[in-house]
Amino acid sequence: MLHRIGVLLSGRGSNFEALADSIAAGRIPGAEIALVIGNREGAPGLARAAARGIAAKAIPSKGLAREEYDRVVVDELRKAGVELVCLAGFMRLLSPYFVAAYPQRILNVHPSLLPSFPGLEAQRQALEYGVKFSGCTVHLVDENLDAGPILAQAIVPVRDGDTDETLSARILVEEHRIYTEAVRLILSGEYRIEGRRVIATGKTS
Repeated sequence: MLHRIGVLLSGRGSNFEALADSIAAGRIPGAEIALVIGNREGAPGLARAAARGIAAKAIPSKGLAREEYDRVVVDELRKAGVELVCLAGFMRLLSPYFVAAYPQRILNVHPSLLPSFPGLEAQRQALEYGVKFSGCTVHLVDENLDAGPILAQAIVPVRDGDTDETLSARILVEEHRIYTEAVRLILSGEYRIEGRRVIATGKTS
């Protein structure tokens, strides 16, 4: 039986497409994307999902309180039999209700080496701070912003001539790679969590 993944997005959905490509190529064995939900009408990622024959649904969040919206989304995910939720550029903080509905089964990818530069415009934050290395992080999601236990990270050197766009582009390549690794680890079940540490215990380590 295939593991059913739900993807939430707000925009273009490049990390969704990377996950879909990895599933199609067998890099995430025994998985399928069962549903893609966008909180913005016309989000390009929804059209890209539909073009792949994946169920895609717009559930606009504008005007709804956070938990009110999350209850609608969780209901749709449950109807689709989703067991793992992947955030792919989903520009909303999840409510405690959502986190409790999928405990340690929600993943997010963030374009910095957390805990450095959480929140919006992480690449700009890194450049303004003058760091020599940035990168990306896949983590489990809790009720706090970009704060759950870390599953995978990748380092990206910052070049002297970098702009937000050039640094973001190089980080995005690594996001696509480590998101696949993190999803594969979670679905394998071959890990344990000790405090904030996620420790691989099987052949995926």
